[in-house]
Amino acid sequence: MRIALFGYGKMGKKIEKIALERNHTVVAKIDIDTKNIDYNTMDIAIDFSKPEAAFENIKSCLTHKVPVISGTTGWLENYTEAVELCKKNDGAFIYASNFSLGVNIFFELNRYLAKLMAGQEEYKVSIEETHHIHKLDAPSGTAISLAEDVIDNSAYKDWKLGKSANNALQIESFREGEDFGTHEVKYQAKVDEITIKHKAHNRDGFALGAVIAAEWLLTKKGVFTMKDVLNLG
Repeated sequence: MRIALFGYGKMGKKIEKIALERNHTVVAKIDIDTKNIDYNTMDIAIDFSKPEAAFENIKSCLTHKVPVISGTTGWLENYTEAVELCKKNDGAFIYASNFSLGVNIFFELNRYLAKLMAGQEEYKVSIEETHHIHKLDAPSGTAISLAEDVIDNSAYKDWKLGKSANNALQIESFREGEDFGTHEVKYQAKVDEITIKHKAHNRDGFALGAVIAAEWLLTKKGVFTMKDVLNLG
């Protein structure tokens, strides 16, 4: 595949390394100041840019008939418009808050546990996420995805950031050192506690998942998720 990288920070560089190891070619490394982008050279685009740039990157790719993978968080107020653009242009698009294969299995565990616990009202659910001090958004997109899946399978109506969540599902965000991402979902009652947790040891899992998703999407048309890529039903 001829891959264009939108965003060439730490994740972009890691994706480039893994893409080359898997015998792909990186034909463009596009940052905020890049001009004169040639979409004809690309088979597919992978976007790990900044929240303020992500939607325009996605829009441009879909308009130019380039399939696009996006792992940028913080732009989802435009997600519905991106889906409509994809359909209008008969394109291909995957957004994921986290491309790690392990995290996407963790998402499935979270959904299953939420269904099991749906009638256990004595348990209060909370989510904690920790990332490196350079991460700009809080809570993480992964934490939001976890919270939304709990809400879809429980009596909770929404989530709130911080300890003053009252009747909402509480998310706490921590920015410490160089943590690559730790997410923990807790069910706490007076008598006991149930916890599931995922901890990333490096960025390799995120980058590998993004490249695998690109390989899978290349021959497809439509809007998909990592559940489709991993055949998680």
